[in-house]
Amino acid sequence: FKMDTTPESYLDLFPLDAIVYLTPDSENVLEDIDPDKVYVLGGLVDESIHKQLTLRRAREQSLRTARLPIREYMVKAPNAKNYHSETLAINQVFDVLSTYYETRSWPAALRAGVSSGKGYVLPDTAEQ
Repeated sequence: FKMDTTPESYLDLFPLDAIVYLTPDSENVLEDIDPDKVYVLGGLVDESIHKQLTLRRAREQSLRTARLPIREYMVKAPNAKNYHSETLAINQVFDVLSTYYETRSWPAALRAGVSSGKGYVLPDTAEQ
């Protein structure tokens, strides 16, 4: 993948209506990747998880939001800590998006990017 870096803000580089801010707190499910949109991954990186923080940031900037379809394609796996998190690291989100773009399969994409440590599995692996 080709990548450019710049100190400029995405708000200055792209029209607001082209930006989709990915946040696990969004009510909107990302159903497909639109090549005409700009997806913000890890728009806010923090050592701890603050619920709704990225969603509030996107709303303050009047941006469209979406979340990965983890709940729609995966199930909570039983585990000793009863731990389940839809918050992923930037590289995991990138893996999900790039795999989906190549395969057009959310199950394949989520298998590629969501580690079992997050407490979610695809239904066909839930019993294993």
